[in-house]
Formats: sequence, structure tokens, C-alpha cells
Amino acid sequence: MTFQEQICQGIPRTLPPKKAYDSEISHAPKRKDILSPAEKKLALKNALRYFPPNWHAELALEFFEELINYGRIYMYRFMPDYEIHARPISDYPAGCQQAAAIMLMIQNNLDPAVAQHPHELITYGGNGAVFQNWAQYLLTMRYLSEMTEDQTLHLYSGHPMGLFPSSKEAPRVVVTNGMMVPNYSQPDDLEKFNALGVTQYGQMTAGSFMYIGPQGIVHGTTITVMNAFRKKLGSEINPKGKVFLTSGLGGMSGAQPKAGNIAGCITVCAEINPKAAQKRHKQGWVDELIDNLDFLVKRVKEAQDKKEVVSIAFLGNIVDVWEKFDKENVIVELGSDQTSLHNPWAGGYYPVDISFEAANEMMAKDPETFKTKVRESLCRQAATINRHAAKGTYFFDYGNAFLLEASRAGADVMAKNGIDFKYPSYVQDILGPMCFDFGFGPFRWVCTSGKPADLEKSDQIALKVLKEILKTVPSEIQQQLQDNIKWIQEAGQNNLVVGSQARILYADSEGRIKIAQAFNDAIKSGEISSSIVLGRDHHDVSGTDSPYRETSNIYDGSRFTADMAIHNVIGDSFRGATWVSIHNGGGVGWGEVINGGFGLHLDGTMEAERKLKSMLFYDVNNGIARRAWARNDEALFAIKREMERTPELKVTIPEMVDERFLNL
Repeated sequence: MTFQEQICQGIPRTLPPKKAYDSEISHAPKRKDILSPAEKKLALKNALRYFPPNWHAELALEFFEELINYGRIYMYRFMPDYEIHARPISDYPAGCQQAAAIMLMIQNNLDPAVAQHPHELITYGGNGAVFQNWAQYLLTMRYLSEMTEDQTLHLYSGHPMGLFPSSKEAPRVVVTNGMMVPNYSQPDDLEKFNALGVTQYGQMTAGSFMYIGPQGIVHGTTITVMNAFRKKLGSEINPKGKVFLTSGLGGMSGAQPKAGNIAGCITVCAEINPKAAQKRHKQGWVDELIDNLDFLVKRVKEAQDKKEVVSIAFLGNIVDVWEKFDKENVIVELGSDQTSLHNPWAGGYYPVDISFEAANEMMAKDPETFKTKVRESLCRQAATINRHAAKGTYFFDYGNAFLLEASRAGADVMAKNGIDFKYPSYVQDILGPMCFDFGFGPFRWVCTSGKPADLEKSDQIALKVLKEILKTVPSEIQQQLQDNIKWIQEAGQNNLVVGSQARILYADSEGRIKIAQAFNDAIKSGEISSSIVLGRDHHDVSGTDSPYRETSNIYDGSRFTADMAIHNVIGDSFRGATWVSIHNGGGVGWGEVINGGFGLHLDGTMEAERKLKSMLFYDVNNGIARRAWARNDEALFAIKREMERTPELKVTIPEMVDERFLNL
């Protein structure tokens, strides 16, 4: 069968042969055995309902083996035989181009060059899934191939509930992931209900089909590291020869060494999984691999003396590096952590003094001991970070729940008031006041032709728009524009594309709308040969309510509410989004955040222009309005400026209270 025929078929008409387990590819760790015998029967029953009854006898045994061996039923037998990657949009069999664009984005998320554990349909973060199993993938692709512009596909945590009649104005796909009743959103609830096959962890851009490889986090990390060095060193001091010490090279965290190179420092990134480190080295995202602590110290001191710009992956545990650098007096200017601590008990964090292989075995067979080891390791890591901080290291939490989990482990990370952490979140100190409050966030696009020439042209268009905007903007946002102009000028030479022909930059609503409009005009004129998909990271101005990350600089008591994210996904859906998504748990952990995103297909039409103006305006200004109501100075500036430019926008502005009246 051709690729197109297989897509249109969905679940095969005849039972395919069982596939051999591929040990050469990176696989998700085994999940713990959490289901009772009765629940295991229910998990099998749930999995088998995708298939005809005459297959059940054979598949029941196979799926039971998967459940026992891996803790999940992935249905490996039904993995397609064709290669999965982002093809040109014209290669997809579809009744409407919007559906073809979504198929392209789904396949990009599952491309082995992009995805962390592709055979388990996990894109990044250890458990950030596109689908729960391969039957869901096959059915979803079939539905998309059949879809018209008067239908909407509804996805329940990866399960395609079906095509429902809607309208041309409606989103083509509505995605939810992990949307639990609140009292059932503890970590073990995820393990249980995911094993049952009824929910999944979509992370942020995994389950919403908007992941573009590590490039997205490269940009955010570059902006963060550049501004962290400005805070630590001053704006006039060059970061060459200065050390940024962190950890994690799998999934999104793999972007850190590339970001460090762009920012111009020495990056040392520890990674316990050799395959993840080797993958980044092979891709050119990290310069050097070192597996010996003594040699690492020698190499870093040499780089400091020569004021080098270099990225080094240490194959080992980050705790050992922090402790060794403390003992050997290696000066660390910046410190952070980007292990997947939103998922600490199932492969997101590996404790010190245990091998990678032994840890994987322990987390499945002896989860309580594994939890104890993780907590002990976090306490050791925090203790040595404290010693480095006393020497002058600027340490920041990079939104991976490091400080949250360290505090739960009993580590010394709390401020004197016993409420806040002693180290800031990078959103509190950097991205919140400098970017999100002004409306700047991770705007991204994908050229559906798959042609590098189209991406290059789109870069030129975006650069021209940003330079034009810079001529008239107030001083408060000139730095943000200048940083992104520098980024987009150098993006091509930094070899950032992995998978689809995609790009990202930070822009406010004015920048996003003007860039998108210019793209749409270029598609209409033929300057760009095919359509463009717009999107963003959920880690943005309006999309996410996350008290320890995206909304950590909200101080009116509302940072634990999720009204903004819910309003955002609803508001985007009727203002023109091609697809919308809302998730529980992305970034900092299950039950800790609600986040949403969108995709918007630009095809050069007047209809696309109307949608982009309406949707992008709301998608940004919804969050600015909420941040302004929280009395954030930068957001008050931004929303007042927007109301002056847009008379139809009328936002409630807070009255300021004299503190004298509160001393009752």
C-alpha cells in the first residue's frame, strides 16, 4: 500500500504481524505496576475495543505482556511501516488543507529525529505524549484524511472521539489532555488512569502537535541566559569564559548547550542517559562529550582561562558535578536545572550514586526506595547549590519544578518567610517582567512545503517587520525587539531546524499580527510556495496558568487560579484558530498547571487574514489584561498602550491602594 492508502485505511483490515522490539531507539522507562488485577482486565478491555473481536484472543495476550513489561499498552504491532516525519503538505491525503497541515504537525511530533521516545509516542519530557497508543494515531490520521471544512475532530487525551458536524468557522480539531476532576489529579492518578488507557500527559506542545524540536526552547533559553548574565554581570560585560552549569539533554532540555553557545558562554550540561547526550552531540547541539570528572574540571578551567565559548556534555549525574566544582573551586556564574522534575518518580530525575540502568530497574520494581533516593539526591543537590550561591552563583529555577520537588524532599530551598523559595523562578526574575507582561512570547511558524527556501524567505520577512517596528516603539520594549532581531538574523547559521522547516521568535501582538499578515501576503503572491502554520509554545503570555512558572510573577493571590488559560482556549477557538488544545500538567507537573495552545493555518486568503488579526490580538492581550489587573507595572503600561491603539479594547484597570490604609 502507498503512504496515502495507509493513512486513509486507519486501523489495518488484516491483523499485521507482531513487531520486534527495537533496542537501538530510545524507549520510555518502564512505568510502575500500579493497577490491581481487576484494573488490568479493564485496561485490556479498553485497549481491545479498538479492534475486531476475532483479533482479541491474540492481542489480549500481547497487550497484557506490554502492560506487565512496560506499564502501558502501546500497541507496538500497529506502528506504521512507513517513515514518520513532516512531509510536504501536498503528500497528505486530505479533503481540506487544514486537516493536511495538522497531519504534518502530528508526524513532526513523532519523527524519531524530533521525538524523545518515538515508539511510545512521547515527544519530550519523559511522558509528553501525542497519543496513548498506535491505534489512536491510526484512527486520528484516517479521520483527518476524511475531514471536510464543516467537521471538527474531538480528541480526548489522544482518543479520537470522532468527527462532528460544525462549520467552516469552527476549529478543525479540539484537543484535551489529562483534564481530570480536580480531586483526581495527584501523580499516582496519572499513572493509574494512563495505564488504564483513559488519559495522558500531553506536556505543552507534544499533545497539541506544536513541538518543533529543541529550537523552541533554544530560543527561550537563549533569551533567559542572555538576560541572566546581564543581571549577574551587568549589561556591558561579555559572558565569554563564564560558566552556565545545568543538567538535562533529553527532549526540550537538550537545547541548553546550543543556547549557551548563542549567548556566548561556557555551558556544562550533565546528562545521565548516554543515548540522549550522544544524540545531541551527533546533531551538533553540544560541542564536546566528557565522562570523567577530573578531566571535566581541567577542561572547564582551560575554557575559563581562554575565555572560550563552548558547550560540554558531562555523561553522568549533575549532583556529582555541582559537588566536584565546589570542591575544586570552579567558579559558576549561572546555575539552573532542566531535568524533568515534573515527573520525578518515572524517569524525570535520576538520583546520584545509582547507575542509569539500576535506576530504571528500581523505579519500576521498588518505587518507594526509588522515591527515597530521589529525595536524598535533591537534598544533596540543593545543599551544594547553596554553597555555590554563597560564592556568588546566580541560580534560577528554570520552571521544571526543581525547587518545588526539592522543598517537598526537605531540602534547604525556602526563603525566611517559609512561603517563597530562596531562589527565583526565571519567570519571576526575567521572562515575566521583561517579556510576558509586555506581551512578548514564543511565536512560531512552520512552512508546510518542507522547503528550506520558504523558511529562509519567512526569516527575511519577519526580520524586515521587526526592524520596521523597532523604529517607533517606546524604550521599554526596545531590548526585546533588538534581542529577537539578533536571533532571527543568526537563526539560519545556527542550524536550528530539526524535523519540520520551522522557526520561533518572541513577539508581542503587534509583531505577531504584522509578521503573520506579511506571511499571508507572501503566500498569496507566490513568494512563499505553500501555506504556513502559525502557533506558539503554551509557555506564553496568556496560554498558561502555572503558579511556579508562567504566572509566578502574579502577586494578587490569583496565581493558583486557571481562568486565564481556560478563557484563552475558548476565546481562540471562536476567533479563528484551526485547532485548539487545553492540557493539565505541562512543564511543571500533573496537577500543577493548566495550559493551552493553538494552531492557525495561513493559506493566502482574505479569510486567513481576518482570522489571524482577530485571534492573535486576543491570544496575547487576554494575558496582558490579567497581568495588568494583578497590578504588574509592565503589563499596565502595555495594556494602556494597546487601548490607545485599539479603541474597541476596553479593559478594567486596577486602582492603586495606599499602603497606609491597610495598617489596621
